[in-house]
Amino acid sequence: MSIAKAVVTGTVYRAPEKRFTQNNVAVSAFVLDMGDREEMLVRVISKRQILDEIVDTLNKGDRVLVEGRLQTAVVKMDDGSEKRIYEIDATTIEKMGETSSSSAKFGTEEIVKFESDDLSNELIGEDEIPF
Repeated sequence: MSIAKAVVTGTVYRAPEKRFTQNNVAVSAFVLDMGDREEMLVRVISKRQILDEIVDTLNKGDRVLVEGRLQTAVVKMDDGSEKRIYEIDATTIEKMGETSSSSAKFGTEEIVKFESDDLSNELIGEDEIPF
């Protein structure tokens, strides 16, 4: 079941592996650890050929940003119990901490920097800020 769009960052916990469907479509998958203090694992699946190049460069321990559709599934374990797993069907994967001209950029928004002569300081006074 698809839940919503998700944008997450984390560390590659298990290196990517590529398999092929019966129709010869490549599907790459790796496990991402999103937790800071304790493990919070999510499987990332990529069926898009355009992402193969970046997925092939990923190694265990790399920091990545992933955008896609969050999905849940229930898997039956060997002992008969059921376990809920979370997956992201990736539309964008970006390695973090690297600056390369060949890497895809996330978003096209331009960052606006306010200068000291900007009128933004006059819009709200210090005494009007509630925190």
